Amino acid sequence: MTSQQSHRKDEHVSLAEKFHRPAEFSSFDQVRILHQSLPELALSDIDTTTLFEQRRIDYPILIEAMTGGSERTGKLNAQLAQLAATAHLPMAVGSQSVALKEPALSSTFTVVRNYNHDGMVIANLGAGHSVDDARAVVEMVSADALQVHINVAQELIMPEGDREFYWLDQLAAIVAKLNVPVIVKEVGFGMTAKTVQKLMAIGVTAVDLSGRGGTSFAQIENFRRPEKEMTYLNDWGLTTTESLLEMRKLSTRPLIIASGGIKTPLDAIKALALGADIAGMAGEVLHHLIATDYNATEQWLIHWLQDFKRLMLLTGSKTVRDLRKQSMVFSPELESFARQRFISLE
Repeated sequence: MTSQQSHRKDEHVSLAEKFHRPAEFSSFDQVRILHQSLPELALSDIDTTTLFEQRRIDYPILIEAMTGGSERTGKLNAQLAQLAATAHLPMAVGSQSVALKEPALSSTFTVVRNYNHDGMVIANLGAGHSVDDARAVVEMVSADALQVHINVAQELIMPEGDREFYWLDQLAAIVAKLNVPVIVKEVGFGMTAKTVQKLMAIGVTAVDLSGRGGTSFAQIENFRRPEKEMTYLNDWGLTTTESLLEMRKLSTRPLIIASGGIKTPLDAIKALALGADIAGMAGEVLHHLIATDYNATEQWLIHWLQDFKRLMLLTGSKTVRDLRKQSMVFSPELESFARQRFISLE
């Protein structure tokens, strides 16, 4: 018999696909990068590699946390692991808390290492768990890092969600005692500078901003409610572009992953130009796997990465770090947000 938590994993995947929005809807449309007519570069000059938690990766792209915890999502995890191995990209598994409660489901996560022996794999667990739980999920997938997700809005809308959120002390203990890097991740609602300052104060050195614009867990969890009465929260939170602008208020910054609405290579380029170190993509990869098949998705991802490299040339960026030197133009809405939040756009 399938447990409620395992069934919820399947529901999340189905609803994520149901509410998937095409690439033309993006908060990154509020940012324009100026064309460079004389880049003085050849495509062979472009270096797409970067460091991510002391590991050199081929592209600054992360396959984000999505699946695991049921038979169906275990198969998706296997395919995602194959994609990560083929494209030499880091990947994160979905929340492993279900496997802590039901050890028989651990195989839906450990399958990732079966298909991606040497790649960078990131474990995933919700905030509020113990240090022992954190160690267990890292060991489960032989992880190189741990994502701890913070998801207050999702939990409050989720019919069976948590209602108490005292997380900082437990996060501090995990950061202090775990022997792999810890990344604190939102789940589609973005982060303010104040949130990141609180995290840095307890020793967090990497955050995943995960802003509004991609998979909406407010929309997904509201759909699961009997009355579906909380649609007014579908647009709750900061967009990814707004979250990235918030980081400009910090005098020192952690490693920044920008996820939430990354669909096209141009979205990723803009995220990196706005200050992200890594761009994370989830829903678009999942959509291609569900709507097509593995082979078609693999070809799509290979072409996506090739286009990312072409766009680096088009912006005159020889290295990933050069993307931060871009001149950008912002929409009136984003300019207004920056002005009201006392953020410099220079």
